[in-house]
Amino acid sequence: MTHENSLAYAKKQDAQDPLAVYRDKFHHPVIDDKQVLYFTGNSLGLQPKSAREYINKELDEWAKWGVEGHFEAENPWVSYHEILTPGSARLVGANESEVVCMGSLTNNLHLLFVSFYKPTTKRFKIISEAKMFPSDRYLLETQARHHGLDPDEVIIEISPRDGEYLIREEDIISAIEEHSDELSLVFFGGMNYFTGQLFDMEKLTKAAHKHGALAGFDLAHAAGNVPLDLHNWDVDFAAWCTYKYINSSAGNVAGLFVHERHGNDTSINRFGGWWGHNKERRFLMENSFEPMQGAEGWQISNAPVMGMALLKASLDIFDEAGIHHLREKSLQLTSYLEFIFNDVVNQFPDFQLEIITPSDPQQRGAQLSIKLIGTDKSFFDKLTKAGVISDFRSPDVIRVAPAPLYNSFEDVYQFGSTLHSLLSKWR
Repeated sequence: MTHENSLAYAKKQDAQDPLAVYRDKFHHPVIDDKQVLYFTGNSLGLQPKSAREYINKELDEWAKWGVEGHFEAENPWVSYHEILTPGSARLVGANESEVVCMGSLTNNLHLLFVSFYKPTTKRFKIISEAKMFPSDRYLLETQARHHGLDPDEVIIEISPRDGEYLIREEDIISAIEEHSDELSLVFFGGMNYFTGQLFDMEKLTKAAHKHGALAGFDLAHAAGNVPLDLHNWDVDFAAWCTYKYINSSAGNVAGLFVHERHGNDTSINRFGGWWGHNKERRFLMENSFEPMQGAEGWQISNAPVMGMALLKASLDIFDEAGIHHLREKSLQLTSYLEFIFNDVVNQFPDFQLEIITPSDPQQRGAQLSIKLIGTDKSFFDKLTKAGVISDFRSPDVIRVAPAPLYNSFEDVYQFGSTLHSLLSKWR
């Protein structure tokens, strides 16, 4: 596609966009009496306008029924999580039995590690990416210590080569082969939060399995952003949050995936809880834990209904729009952002800004990471003050994420106009 840096072109693309109607299904922030350009869906998605209706429904059920709402509400609370399963499974490419919404992201990963990180004297190493999200690094570090191991001996971090920003997948495969006899687990962010690099999860999973290791993924920046196919990719386990691209509210309930070959094996060790127990016998209050089959067997506690109502509001929108249709728009929208950015920055050769996200559209989602060279966070601060809501990641990267559900081509054009104005004044 040949792009143009013009308002007329952007408006034409929006007029031709079959998903443009979804923009008006979200609240757009107004800060200092000005509607801002919101490009931070990779950190916190916008609020669906339907969210208030969904949560008010459950508040009304609570007022009407009290505790009886667990069984008498239109969507009984005792099984509320089950109504989130079909939409969640479609988002991540899973069978419904392989998915459950519960807990929070890092808590869920720790629970999954109880089952899938089982180090032995011989096999105890974990391969992951360098510059992973800090919470994932803390997860690996503390899991190693929990097993009485030295994190520096357990964790093998794969870094970009000197002078590069992205991790070459051949380097990951080489590391898997080099450490194959000692390898317990390959664990990556499906999409790296810092650079926006989308890893080939199917390839990494096959490489891990080839050498007797398991493969798991943190999908915080991938779920709701790109189509996933976890079941067919043969991924062992994964977890994701829902407040970024899935727009379910800050810190809301997360999700996890356990492949059916593991989920159907109730002998796999796990930390038990009431809601993971055989639901046919749950209220018999028995002492012995009998895990349910499937991902639900990893549940700990009953459903936080109010948060799940917000998640349902967003999942219903995703079901209506379709993740594959959203991906088509995302490819076009991110490509336009890349074009606009380069067109503007090339007009100011003395000012060094560089995109470090892969240029190959198949290796990225709805995010471009911009490296600041020769300047500091003050540039980001000025961009924010000018009405562009992006985010800054230390030491020198601005992340800009055009979410296809609610961002428009005109948003991207206006970003370029704001960037041009800022660079003009900066000189």
